[in-house]
Amino acid sequence: MATPDAPESDRPTALAIRFARAAARMVANYALPPRCPGCGAVVAEDRQFCLPCWSSLDFLGDPCCASCSLPLPSAMPGESIHCGACLAEAPPFDGAPAVVAYGAVARTVALRLKYGRRTGHARLMAQLMARRLAALGPVEAMLLVPVPLHRWRLWSRGFNQAALVADELARLTGASRDYHLLRRVKATPSLRGRRRRERERVVAGAFALAVDARLRAAGRHLILIDDVHASGATLRAAARVLRRSGAARVSALTWARVVPDAATGNEFDIASLDSDMQGERMTG
Repeated sequence: MATPDAPESDRPTALAIRFARAAARMVANYALPPRCPGCGAVVAEDRQFCLPCWSSLDFLGDPCCASCSLPLPSAMPGESIHCGACLAEAPPFDGAPAVVAYGAVARTVALRLKYGRRTGHARLMAQLMARRLAALGPVEAMLLVPVPLHRWRLWSRGFNQAALVADELARLTGASRDYHLLRRVKATPSLRGRRRRERERVVAGAFALAVDARLRAAGRHLILIDDVHASGATLRAAARVLRRSGAARVSALTWARVVPDAATGNEFDIASLDSDMQGERMTG
């Protein structure tokens, strides 16, 4: 409906536009009904999971490591505790929350965004990431920094999935974003199947700051945005560079966090699915 103070003559036009849009949505939904981003089943609304897929998502939260957000089931909720890896070597970020554990549905959403060109999945991720972002501190101090792609990767893919998620987070929360504060200056091979130390060597020197980074980042809380936190090699390399910008804090936020299988010790096989993952494609 038109706003109450709209001219009387404008109201029929506004009503006609709204009716036409509603009719167009009905036709589109009949021809191309909304589908679950996890399995493709028909659902009631866009960016909505079906009940089985929603139920299968493992949402992360306390108790977890205060530095890397690895779940720590034996800790008390609200207790500030660190996992063994972060105690042995503190990460260069102040926190790295993720929405869900990396599983079949979370993986499908990430791959369909990255390789299937389902760019609408960026909004779905951001909607669920927004609450975790708010928990990191005042949004007014934040500057969202998507993990950049090297120009060759960007040209071949056509978009940076982390930048799309940052766009949607900024729209939902009002946070500022900066796509060029951090640059990827070295093309790196896939991290798939590599051990932790080898991953660290691969991404060493891959990132650099913009020339005027200190002016843009001084006193801000920088939030690295990416889709998947696996071994963390990419996030750590990027955060180390951002710490040289004069920012007050550096944190990270991702859609999914790879949680090592405690029963099998299969940490490195699972964590091979990093944000730099290559070789896997999903076109469905």
